[in-house]
Amino acid sequence: MEKTVRRKPSENSILTLTNRSDILFVTVCTRNRGPLLANDDMCILITEAWAAAVHWLVGRYVIMPDHIHFFCSPNTTDPNLKAWIAYWNRLVTQSDGSEARGFWQSGFWDTQIRTGRAYEEKWQYVRHNPVRKGLAVVPEEWPYQGELNELRWFGP
Repeated sequence: MEKTVRRKPSENSILTLTNRSDILFVTVCTRNRGPLLANDDMCILITEAWAAAVHWLVGRYVIMPDHIHFFCSPNTTDPNLKAWIAYWNRLVTQSDGSEARGFWQSGFWDTQIRTGRAYEEKWQYVRHNPVRKGLAVVPEEWPYQGELNELRWFGP
């Protein structure tokens, strides 16, 4: 069976089901994949922006030089992921003094987590990203990662 490769970001609406957690795995990149993110100042700006942008809760995350992987969950009854990402992108670039349109790549990638196993597999993939890229020897060594909110999985 041939694997389907997405050519464009999905940016789907979240499918809310009563028998499982509503958690998304999201990747946001810098424009032209510029290595702008993996430093102490940007890590602080990004996590502060996430804390201020309260419509979604960010759980575990890894900030790489040119992209961010994170898990998030809606914190409102009308979650608009695209608007929320645009909001915290703007907060980061305004705090940094950068031009918002020239800093972030347009669009983002999102995948809704469907099982507890998928949640753990995605996290293991994300936390090993700095090791695969040669930026750390072990995942725990990478300083630009963490967990802002505990997003617990319930369901299958």
